[in-house]
Formats: sequence, C-alpha cells, structure tokens
Amino acid sequence: MKMFLAALVFATVVAVGTAMFLGGIQQPVSSAFTTSGARVGDPGNNLMVPG
Repeated sequence: MKMFLAALVFATVVAVGTAMFLGGIQQPVSSAFTTSGARVGDPGNNLMVPG
C-alpha cells in the first residue's frame, strides 16, 4: 500500500511539474508563427481562442 501511495504522489508531482513547465514556455499561435509565409492575423479576426 505504501508503494502505491508513493507512486500516486510521484505521478501527481510529475504531472503538476510538467504542466507548469509547459505552461511557462507556451506561446500563442499569433506570436509563435510570425514569418512572412504564415498568414496569422489578429486573434480577434479568426478562429483562435483569444488569449
């Protein structure tokens, strides 16, 4: 039972840490793809979720 609880705590810590890490490096699509070949306009004028 102790190993199961330890695995549960470990999985929770890894999941929360990964979510925080990925949330910190994530960029909105309007700023991530700003090359001349990508036609991404103002987020209010297309189907992206405003963010």
